[in-house]
Amino acid sequence: MGLTEWAYSLSESMLAEPLPRRWAHSLGVAKRARTLSPILGCDAELLEAAAVLHDVGYSPSIATTGFHPLDGARFLRDREGADERIVRLVAHHSCALLEAEERGLRHELETEFELERPELVDALIVSDMTTTPDGGHTTPAARLEEIVQRYGPDTIVGRFIQRAAPEIYAATERVEGRMALASTNSQPM
Repeated sequence: MGLTEWAYSLSESMLAEPLPRRWAHSLGVAKRARTLSPILGCDAELLEAAAVLHDVGYSPSIATTGFHPLDGARFLRDREGADERIVRLVAHHSCALLEAEERGLRHELETEFELERPELVDALIVSDMTTTPDGGHTTPAARLEEIVQRYGPDTIVGRFIQRAAPEIYAATERVEGRMALASTNSQPM
């Protein structure tokens, strides 16, 4: 079984039945990640696998801290023996250090899991923050607004996502710039 086949199968087994909307979102994030393949090179498959697995920590069968990036990364590392780079991407997806700080878990997250290459971190941020809860495509601004509305501005998630907004927009600009450059470089002369 290839990397992405394994990742889809595992994510489906953890999310599809107990959390069908989260599963639909994960499929949408993976689909979005595939569109970024022109700037990912040999890491395209790795990013797609991380994208479909990024929210596996929400699964009731493994949620222990209530902080899904940490729960998901620990599960992938300890019980699945997943590729270390996928584990790091799941641990740090979508500015997770800021949410970890809100939850008093920053030290645990940053000491257990190193950051992955910035280009891949950006690509996963964009994949997640341009996908609706139901798996459709959206803009980062609409996604951020939806998250604040769903959780409330004064909740842990609401506070964190508002703090993360500048980095989410910056990641989006970097990814869009790389995609534009890749498109220009692939045009015949």
